[in-house]
Amino acid sequence: MGDPQKATGTAPSEAGASSSEARGRAALMLGALGVVYGDIGTSPLYSLQTVFSIDHGTVHPTHGDVHGVISLVFWTITVIVSVKYVTLILRADNDGEGGVMALAALVRRVLGDVRGRAAVAMALGVLGASLFYGDSVITPAISVLSAVEGLKVSTPGLSHVVVPVAATILALLFLVQRWGTHRVGSLFGPVMLVWFAALAAAGLVEVVERPAIVRSLSPTYAVEFIADRPYTAFIAMGAIVLVITGAEALYADMGHFGKGPIRRVWFAVVFPALTLNYLGQGALILDDPGNIRSPFFLLFPHWARLPMVVLATAATVIASQAVISGAFSVSRQAVRLGYLPPLRIQHTSSREIGQVYLPAINGVLFVGVLVLMLGFRSSGRLATAYGMAVTGTFLITTALFLVIARVAWRWAAWKLVLTGVVVGGAEITYFSANLTKVTHGGWLPLLIALAVFTLMTTWERGREIVTENRTAKEGPLPDFIEMLHRDGFRRVPGTAVFPHPTKMTTPIALRANFEHNHVVHEHVVIVSMVSENVPYVPAAQRLSIDDLGAPARRDALRPRPRLLLPVPRGAAADPRARNAPVAQAAVPGAGPQRREPRRVLRPARDAHRPHGIPDRRVKRGSGRTPHRPVTGQTA
Repeated sequence: MGDPQKATGTAPSEAGASSSEARGRAALMLGALGVVYGDIGTSPLYSLQTVFSIDHGTVHPTHGDVHGVISLVFWTITVIVSVKYVTLILRADNDGEGGVMALAALVRRVLGDVRGRAAVAMALGVLGASLFYGDSVITPAISVLSAVEGLKVSTPGLSHVVVPVAATILALLFLVQRWGTHRVGSLFGPVMLVWFAALAAAGLVEVVERPAIVRSLSPTYAVEFIADRPYTAFIAMGAIVLVITGAEALYADMGHFGKGPIRRVWFAVVFPALTLNYLGQGALILDDPGNIRSPFFLLFPHWARLPMVVLATAATVIASQAVISGAFSVSRQAVRLGYLPPLRIQHTSSREIGQVYLPAINGVLFVGVLVLMLGFRSSGRLATAYGMAVTGTFLITTALFLVIARVAWRWAAWKLVLTGVVVGGAEITYFSANLTKVTHGGWLPLLIALAVFTLMTTWERGREIVTENRTAKEGPLPDFIEMLHRDGFRRVPGTAVFPHPTKMTTPIALRANFEHNHVVHEHVVIVSMVSENVPYVPAAQRLSIDDLGAPARRDALRPRPRLLLPVPRGAAADPRARNAPVAQAAVPGAGPQRREPRRVLRPARDAHRPHGIPDRRVKRGSGRTPHRPVTGQTA
C-alpha cells in the first residue's frame, strides 16, 4: 500500500499547479483576444460595405455577385489567415518573436552570408517592416472612424462630431500604451469577447432566417464569380482584402502572448464569429439590396444599433492596439538588428519577452494617425488608401517563409510549389487588384513605406561605416595592453570608466588619453553590456568580472555567452571616486536592452548613467586626439 500522507500531500499540489497553469493559459488567451485580434475582428464594420461601393458600385447586390463575394471572403480568410499565418507562419518564430523583421533575421541566420542571399533577405525584411509601418498608421484611423460613423446611422444629427470624437478616442488609446500590453490586454480582452459574441449572434439570426446563404461557403461560387465577371471580381478583390487586414499584426504580436494562445483563440472564437457575421451580412444584402449602405449596423435591430456603435467604437480602439503593439515589436527588432537608432525600450512584463513599449514610436504613430484622420475625414476615403501596404507585406512574408521551409525545415518540392501557388498566387492577385488604388490614395502607404525604408537603410549603412572607421581607430585591446607593458607607462590616481560595446577593441577615449597624456589611471574599467534574450536576468548572473591587467591573460578576452558587466578587480565602487572618459560616438547595442523589467535602452550620450556615474565626472572624447589635456584625475 502507498503512503497515505504522500498521496494526500501531492495530489492537492498537483491539482493546484494544474489549476494555476489553466488560469495562466486562459489569461493569455483573453489577452490575445484583446490585443491580437482587434484589427481583423473589426473588419466586418467596413469591408463588405466597401466591396459594394468600390469603383462607383461595380459589384452589384445580385444573387451571383453576393454569393461570389461571400465565398471569396470565406476562402480568403481560410487560406491567408487560417492556413498561412495561424498554421504555418507562427511556426517560424525567431526566439519566440514574430513579425517580418524577425522572419528576415531568421532567414539570415539560416542562410549565412552565401553569395549575398542573407543581405537580400534582410532587404526584404526592411521593406516588409516599412510597409507594416504604413499599415500601422492607416489602421487606427480607418477603424475608429468606421465605428464612430455609426452615429450617422443611429443618430444622423450627430454626424458633425464624428471626427472630433474619433480623434479624442485615439488620443486616449495612445496615452494608455505606457501601461503595457498585459494590462491593456486584460482590459480589452473581455470587451472583445463580448464583441465577437455579438458578431456571431447577429450573423446567426440572419443565417437561420435565410439559410440559403450557407451555400456561399462552397468555393464553386467564388470560381463562378471570377469566371463569369472577371473584371468585377478583380475590382472586388481590391476591397475584399480588407477582411484580412490584421493578419500580419497577428504574427508581429506573437512575442506578446505566444503561438499557442493565438492559435486556440482563432479557431475557437474569432474564425467562427467572423464567418457567421459575413454570412449574415450577405443574407441581409440579398433580402434588401438597399442594405449595402451599412450592412453591419443594419444587421442589428433598431434598438441595438446605438449600443453597437458604442461597442464597435471600443472594439475599433482595440483594433488599433494590434498594429500599435506590432509596431513596437517590429521597431524593437529593427533596433536590435541595427536598422534604427537606439531607442528607449521599456519591458512591461517580467514573464513575456515581447511585451515592450517604445515612447518614441508611440508618439510618431499618434501624430501620423491624427494627421491622416484630419486629412481624409471618413473611413470611405481611407479605404481607397488601404490594401497596398497589407498585400505587399503578405508577399514578402510568404517569400521569406518559403526560404525557411526549404532550407531549415527541408520541405519537399511539392509542398513548396503548392504553398507558393495557392497562398502566393492569391496574394499576388490581391496585390495586383490594389494597384488600381494607387492614384486614389494608395500612394499614401507607399510613400510612408518609402520614407521608413530610406531611414532604416540609411541608418544601417551609416552605422556600418561608423563601426568600421571606429574599429580601425580603436585597434585590438590585447595589442594595446601588450604595448603598455612593453613600452612602460605611468599610473595616475583615480578610476577611469569606459562604456564600450566590446572588450575585443580599445576604447577610443582610453587610447586618446594615453597617446596625448602618456598616463593610465590606477584603475581602468571597461564596461560592456550584452543583451540577453530573456525579459529578466537574475541578479547573480548580471555581473562577470575579467582581470585584463596582465598581457598573458588572453583567455579573458574571449567572448562569453553571458557577459553582462565585465569589471576589473579592484575598481572603486563609489561613483564619487572616479572619473569616466566616454567616447561621444557609440555603436548601437552598447547600452542595456534587457536586464530586468522596465529597464530601458538609452542613447549613446547617456551611456554612463546606467552605471551610476555622475554627469560632472564624465569626460567626453572622440576619435581625434583632444586639443586640451584630459587628465581624468579624481577631483
